[in-house]
Amino acid sequence: MQLSEFDFSFDPSLVALQPVHPRDHARLLFLDRQTDRFAHRRVTDLPSMLKPGDLLIVNDTKVLAARVPGIKRRTGTPVEVLFVRNMGEGRWEIMVKGTFHIGEVIEFDQQTRATIVKRDTTGTEVAMDSPAPVTRLFEARGVMPLPPYIKRAPTVEDHQWYQTVFAKHEGAVASPTAGLHFTEELFQRLNVSGIKIAAGTLHVGPGTFRPVKTEQIEDHQMGAEAFTVSEGTARAIVQTKRAGGRVTAVGTTVVRALETVMKEKGEMVPMSGESRLFMTPGFQFKVVDALMTNFHLPRTTLLMLVSAFAGIERMRAVYEDAVKERYRFYSYGDAMLII
Repeated sequence: MQLSEFDFSFDPSLVALQPVHPRDHARLLFLDRQTDRFAHRRVTDLPSMLKPGDLLIVNDTKVLAARVPGIKRRTGTPVEVLFVRNMGEGRWEIMVKGTFHIGEVIEFDQQTRATIVKRDTTGTEVAMDSPAPVTRLFEARGVMPLPPYIKRAPTVEDHQWYQTVFAKHEGAVASPTAGLHFTEELFQRLNVSGIKIAAGTLHVGPGTFRPVKTEQIEDHQMGAEAFTVSEGTARAIVQTKRAGGRVTAVGTTVVRALETVMKEKGEMVPMSGESRLFMTPGFQFKVVDALMTNFHLPRTTLLMLVSAFAGIERMRAVYEDAVKERYRFYSYGDAMLII
């Protein structure tokens, strides 16, 4: 398929710069794939939109405040480093703008520095010299890694806003944003309505957001992201399916984790590993029956995944309607539920 098929007209003023409060009062565009019917609701209506016996699965990854200011030792130039992935033995994958050479040093404070050990088209790696775990640096100096389309500096409030209420396992450099709409009160109401809840983990990394630069989307290569589906979650999925319930994924990251297990193992079983699964129109979904997701950027793998789930023509219609109705877009924006 051509990359241009995943374009849509868009008003930049629709990009949300902060979330709705309370979180579950965000708008929710409902799409029924059987009837092509649209409805305009709120996230707080979710218990009435699902059925008793359905299973809702969230991504319990926790975002690291891993965007840290530093300076180039050689020139004193200020830089901003995004720590992407702990590779073990004191090495980290990072993202940083500018010209860097092997051996160049970035200083963060008097005791903490990073030496560039790799920088090429596949990425940048550093060796850390620090008396304490690098996560202490995040706690002391890091800010939340807000996406570049949020045109403002991160604030103290973003440490709460950009984290789900169920975040548990540290490792993400971006939030699983569909999960940002949930509150403890909403979970209680879902439980009372007979809707079960389980969690998986996929540490959202640059692979999710890497731009698609190939004209033929099939030529794009997804980056790897670590995930875990626990024994309890795998069992809950199997039991829900056997009982005739539906599995609703909260976010594209949950879809990738669950469908990776099925593709790799052929059945829903516990699994930890890395997902490079790239879902485009024509992909056959084996686990997920319904999807709750935010609105995504044009020409992205996220939009391609949602188009694979709902159909590309349906998604064009949904996005056209969302723009017309002034839905709030992207990470801090509104959501849609596709059943």
